[in-house]
Amino acid sequence: MSANQFLNRRLVYVGTYTEPILFGTGKILQGKGEGIHLYTLDITSGALEPLTVIKGVRNPSYLAFDPSHRFLYAVNELKEYEGAASGAVSAFAVGPANGSLTFLNQKPTHGTDPCHLVVDHEGRHVFVANFMSGSVCVLPILPDGSLGGATDFIQHQGSSVDPARQAGPHAHAVTFDVPGRFLFVPDLGLDQLAVYEYDAAAGKLHSRPELWATLAPGAGPRQLAFHPKGQYAYLINELNSTVTAYRYDETTGSLAEIQTVPTLAADFTGSSTCAEV
Repeated sequence: MSANQFLNRRLVYVGTYTEPILFGTGKILQGKGEGIHLYTLDITSGALEPLTVIKGVRNPSYLAFDPSHRFLYAVNELKEYEGAASGAVSAFAVGPANGSLTFLNQKPTHGTDPCHLVVDHEGRHVFVANFMSGSVCVLPILPDGSLGGATDFIQHQGSSVDPARQAGPHAHAVTFDVPGRFLFVPDLGLDQLAVYEYDAAAGKLHSRPELWATLAPGAGPRQLAFHPKGQYAYLINELNSTVTAYRYDETTGSLAEIQTVPTLAADFTGSSTCAEV
């Protein structure tokens, strides 16, 4: 491969479901993935070419790099791990030459069906949203990229109006603001956007309930994204197919709602749910 060919290519890592999983919708997905699939992407043509598959990783449904891209972390979206009601997170070292993954270790998340994770801006901790049980777990990153035991765990409580989808809490994502001071957790089951202040030294999250945002009953908040400059945030609501826009004050962590708009055309008929923004 020439230098120009190399510059036009990127590595793409794809998480999959490798075994059947019961979703919150009540449907069972027959996972047919083999693990973490690695591709090369030609950024000129858009063509994807398969390279290899890292097998033996159970339900690695979401992936996240540390800031240095030396390590990759994958949720293991499971309802049972090592005999307990828990999923897990798997840690991998990324080969500097070819992007290959070397398994480092695996730690429990102390809640079921972890579906989303993020690494803080300094690469100190991994933060995990356990969807089915509705909790948040913090795992420290050790010097070699492997994970230590949980430094914090927060169990959400409550429910909302949809008896099928909101009978209990369902933490769906974990997202930092641009400065990396506050962590936001949309909870589909509570119709709330939880806000936590991050203590990097201790690996702890301190709840700031006065900053939590409440959504319309049955909205089902799922995932949050910040504007690159940090002054706005956008929350997608899975159950009522809307997006809520906020003005954000990074000094206080406060959100002020600007508007909520539908993701569907006015004449749409049928069923719809949202996933990511």
